[in-house]
Amino acid sequence: MTDLSRLSQRRLRMMLEAGEEVLRCQEALARGGLNIVGEVLRGQGTFYEWNHYPEGDVYDRESHSQYYYHSHRGEQGEHGHFHTFLRRAGMPAGIEPAPMPGRQRWPSGEEELSHLIAISMDTFGAPVRLFATNRWVTGEAWFRAEDVIRMLDRFSIDHAYPSWPVNRWLSSMIRLFQPQIAELLRERDRVIREWKRGEVDVLEDTALEVTGAYPIAVDRQIARVRQALSKAEARG
Repeated sequence: MTDLSRLSQRRLRMMLEAGEEVLRCQEALARGGLNIVGEVLRGQGTFYEWNHYPEGDVYDRESHSQYYYHSHRGEQGEHGHFHTFLRRAGMPAGIEPAPMPGRQRWPSGEEELSHLIAISMDTFGAPVRLFATNRWVTGEAWFRAEDVIRMLDRFSIDHAYPSWPVNRWLSSMIRLFQPQIAELLRERDRVIREWKRGEVDVLEDTALEVTGAYPIAVDRQIARVRQALSKAEARG
C-alpha cells in the first residue's frame, strides 16, 4: 500500500480537494440515475469493443490533455477503461522522449504524446483499478517515468464535451491517485528494463501489454488522505 505519510501537506490538500471533486461528480450523475461510464457513452450509439468513445477522443486545446474510453481486454468484472494522455504542447519544458530502440516509429511533432495511466471501470460504472502499459498498446512516444510523473498535474479537461462531470471527474482522479500512478510508472520502467525475450524490441513486444496494476477505491483513498493530512498538521 502506498505510504501517504511522506507526502507534503500541500500535496495531501490537493489530493483531498480532488477527491471531494470526484465525489461531487459521481453524486451529481447518480442523482439523475447516471454514472461515469454511461455518461461518456451517452449518444454514442452501439458500444463496440476496440472503438474509441467518444468518437475522435476528447482533447483540451488549452492544456493539451486527451483521453478516450474503450473496451477490449476481457478482464473479469471490467466494463472498459479510460486511457489518458498529454500531448507535447502541454508538457513541461525540457522533456524529451527516452533514447530507446524503435524511436523512428513513434509519433512526433504536434502528434507526440505520452500515455499517463489507464483507469479500469466495473460494470456499475465505478473505478476499480489503475494500470500502466507498454508503448505499443497506445502508440505513444516513450518518456521516462520521472518525466511522465511531472506531467500528471498538467492533465486537465476543462470543457463540457462530451460531459462536464466526466471531464472534471477524470481530471480529479489523476490528482487523487497521483502517488499510486507515480509508483506504477516507476514499476513500468523497471519491468521494461528487465524484460528480455530474444531480440524482440521490448517496447513493441505484444507479449508484454500491462506492466503493472493497482486496485483502487475512491472512498478508501479519501479516508487515507484525510488521515495522513491530519497527522501531518498535528506534527506542524
